[in-house]
Amino acid sequence: MSCTVEQREQVQSAARAIREEVPTAAVDVIAPNASQYDAWTLEAVLRETTGVPPEVLRELALAELTLQPTPSQAEYQHVTATV
Repeated sequence: MSCTVEQREQVQSAARAIREEVPTAAVDVIAPNASQYDAWTLEAVLRETTGVPPEVLRELALAELTLQPTPSQAEYQHVTATV
């Protein structure tokens, strides 16, 4: 498997886990050519939370993703992470 395929799978796995762990409005996996970070990117919009819940941080750490600074908007918490 190429590095790109492995990285995509890392991000997709984390996205699935986050969808299962916490209430989400959206969870997207973005390819490097469409990401402002030029890397496989996970973007999640979390509902019913203030801050990033420990369950989300755990899944990002297990997938070896790097949390990017993202401000919350209105009642939703936005999370962006890259591999």
